Amino acid sequence: MAETEHHPSNFIRQIIDKDLAAGVHDSIKTRFPPEPNGFLHIGHAKSICLNFGIARDYQGSCNLRFDDTNPAKEDIEYVNSIKEDVHWLGFDWNGEACYSSDYFERLHGYALELIDKGLAYVDFSSQETMRELRGTLTEPGKNSPYRDTDAATNRAEFEKMTAGEYAEGQCSLRAKIDMTSPFMCMRDPVIYRVKFAHHHQTGDKWCVYPMYDFTHCISDAIEGITHSLCTLEFQDNRRLYDWVIENISIECTPKQYEFSRLNLEYTVLSKRRLIQLVEENHVNGWDDPRMPTIAGLRRRGYTPASVREFCKRIGVTKMDNMVEMGMLEACIRDDLNVNAPRAMAVLEPVKLVIENYPAGESEQLKAPNHPNDESMGNRTIPFSGEVWIEAEDFREEANKKFKRLVLGKEVRLRNAYVVKAERVEKDAEGNITTIFCTYDAETLGKDPADGRKVKGVIHWVDAKAADKAEFRLYDRLFNVPNPAAEENFVDAINPESLVVKSGFVEPGLSENPAAGGWQFERTGYFCLDKDSSDSVKVFNQTVGLRDSWAKIAD
Repeated sequence: MAETEHHPSNFIRQIIDKDLAAGVHDSIKTRFPPEPNGFLHIGHAKSICLNFGIARDYQGSCNLRFDDTNPAKEDIEYVNSIKEDVHWLGFDWNGEACYSSDYFERLHGYALELIDKGLAYVDFSSQETMRELRGTLTEPGKNSPYRDTDAATNRAEFEKMTAGEYAEGQCSLRAKIDMTSPFMCMRDPVIYRVKFAHHHQTGDKWCVYPMYDFTHCISDAIEGITHSLCTLEFQDNRRLYDWVIENISIECTPKQYEFSRLNLEYTVLSKRRLIQLVEENHVNGWDDPRMPTIAGLRRRGYTPASVREFCKRIGVTKMDNMVEMGMLEACIRDDLNVNAPRAMAVLEPVKLVIENYPAGESEQLKAPNHPNDESMGNRTIPFSGEVWIEAEDFREEANKKFKRLVLGKEVRLRNAYVVKAERVEKDAEGNITTIFCTYDAETLGKDPADGRKVKGVIHWVDAKAADKAEFRLYDRLFNVPNPAAEENFVDAINPESLVVKSGFVEPGLSENPAAGGWQFERTGYFCLDKDSSDSVKVFNQTVGLRDSWAKIAD
């Protein structure tokens, strides 16, 4: 990543500046703490750019720490995908990746400390009873009948839990705080529960696992995190974060700061909903290019720079808002417009036969890889008497506004010759199957010698040399801007979110795939998909040449 990238200030950076100026910290240490129970999405990219970006800009460090306290839903596949996503975005973490499970012994010890201080107790109430006693937003909670159990008994019971003598759900360890607190998270929250599950890091060593709110703050303190950055839904939980740190014997006292999470139009960013999309086969896996996952964006052809730019443009605030999809598309379009080489592809082909071209011959024509960047060089493309053009680029009759090929009129084949449509051949249903043309052999790279003007230019690929290709065209995954607000969000899935077309591309693209894909001239930006084979190349449409979202809004 370029060291010269500009990063605008925000309220978190202002807090850090103030802390450094006051000598509160000598150096800055942040962390990115994903739970390995799914793939990361564009919302996580915002957090990655914030945490790793701050560490880089302040010459500090950032840990990658997996919040792996729920082994029943976690998998090493997710661990590996998260590492890949962070690296792909252009960041690296401090030292080895960390795991909350690295601290299970210490966390267990701090739980015993709270028990010995009379600040935690083992509760044998059922989950239903605990919910009833918890109260509501307008009514205080009521004490559990186990709340006043003495410390020695609680310690013995917690040790039995740890030894596997109690079944899942039979009991839990709760912090003893305040059942009348206006903040629900402070009403004696559960900090440990029994769970018999194989853990991807610790195996079968443990059958009790700490809860997130207990684990997270202690892990921050153990690692010496100075600024613990999280999204606004954890704002109330900051009180529990501080309570745990204040009541255990630990030196570091990190502070939590909250920022607004990302909400993106026409998609969902809830991991629970994303899991549902995958498990119910509404999409083709976590890296389906319609998914807002980082893996999906990567497969669709988004570049790390475009995602970082998007995160920079949306900024970091405490205000919740819905970001327009057009802003994300604008970032990749701006990137690829400058950096993507050009190529030609035909998605809905019709054959054009040049009847006066020398029979059986072909030639290699030169074409620039980028019209505005000579440093990208040139490429050679084969040309013969038979080429494919887009069906929509030809009409038998048209008015003067139609600047493409019309029967009896001329058009230029891009980087090639001027051709004139003479006649057509149709099938039994009246569909045009072949357009017969003549060409002006003196118009390669120059205008006709007699001064006539040819205004239209269309793209093409050589029929004899072109590679067969499948084109996957993607639209928004949902038909409504905020699918999460729907009663059943899957009912809002757009049935036209994926359209597949079969056509041709100029040869050689799969042998030398461009890093960010290509601009298929007059069509859009595409990248080569992993489903490609020797017989058929598969290309995913990254984004169109123009903003289609503005049209949708209108």
